[in-house]
Amino acid sequence: MAMQYPASRRFMAHVSNIEAIPTEDDKPFTVPIPDDSFETYQLDPPPYSVETTKRQLKQVYQDMTTIRRLELTADKLYKERKVRGFCHLSTGQEAVAVGIEHAITPDDKLITAYRAHGFTLMRGGTVRSILGELLGRRDGIGHGKGGSVHMYRKNFFGGNGIVGANVPLGAGIAFAQQYGETQKVTVNLYGDGAANQGQVHETYNLAKLWELPVLFGCENNKYGMGTSVERASAMTEYYKHGYYIPGLRINAMDVLAVMSAVRYGKQYILSGRGPLLYEFQTYRFAGHSVSDPGTAYRTKEEVQAERANDPIINYREKLIDWGVFTEDEAKAMDKDVRAFVDREAQEAENMPAPETSLDVLFEDTYVRGSEPPQRRGRTVDESYYRG
Repeated sequence: MAMQYPASRRFMAHVSNIEAIPTEDDKPFTVPIPDDSFETYQLDPPPYSVETTKRQLKQVYQDMTTIRRLELTADKLYKERKVRGFCHLSTGQEAVAVGIEHAITPDDKLITAYRAHGFTLMRGGTVRSILGELLGRRDGIGHGKGGSVHMYRKNFFGGNGIVGANVPLGAGIAFAQQYGETQKVTVNLYGDGAANQGQVHETYNLAKLWELPVLFGCENNKYGMGTSVERASAMTEYYKHGYYIPGLRINAMDVLAVMSAVRYGKQYILSGRGPLLYEFQTYRFAGHSVSDPGTAYRTKEEVQAERANDPIINYREKLIDWGVFTEDEAKAMDKDVRAFVDREAQEAENMPAPETSLDVLFEDTYVRGSEPPQRRGRTVDESYYRG
């Protein structure tokens, strides 16, 4: 479903001369963003252009295609019954994770809900460690104990399975940033299914009272499990749900629009003007989880129409039109990404399973090195004593 904005909300793009793209990979230049990319609430719009380099544009394409291939591989492994439990894929939503990461720094913080594989990769996880985690392997990113949801890296706080519960956690991270990390922000993401929860709105209130350096982001993929946003929310303009917090709706099927918006939002927050609320309008091509075919609550025609707005295909066409790479170079990159992910998947399948011992079971309950000599079980007789 394309965004439809009233004429008063449309702004002209600052169109750069695309013909002036430099031959050097690292020389900065500016590319335009369509003038219907944003809709604002008590906020001036971000720039309708992005300063970038050919190297970054190519990396953005590689990042999105790697996430897509990672998710397709996870889907395959699940259907082969090698991955158990929940498995939530982000096919169709790659521009959100990639656009955000290319607009912030590794020192900024990020927390999200359970559709987190792409964010884990962009925050520094490896394809091998992510797939190993899905397979329950010892060398998975969470030692095989977290599965699809619970993955973490430095400055990446998950991957959280309780709907909406990560939002107050993200505000707490931003609260801590006020003590000694003045040039950092927290990107605090959740889905449209969490947007009407009380704890989310309570967090907005505290964030604004304390002017926390937090960028709230509602990843609106149009469905909370099998329920459309129209059936779930009396007001589907989620970027206005903060009331006293300025908001922005973004066409998040365009990775460059996401980049521009998040760069702008970070600078706005760091200027001391308090939090922002973004709505990333996107779409998941697959079901809610791999066990959901995604066909009972939406039509094939709808999914086909959304696939015509594929963020990777559209971005690829832009780069070819702009002369950033040729079609043959894009195909070669696609081939390399596929081969790389296939190798990583094979390595993940060859990882050993965790040892079935109580030492491994109770590992990481406490910070390593601070474990007490015993762990209490259900009864005194079930207490486990560390060897």
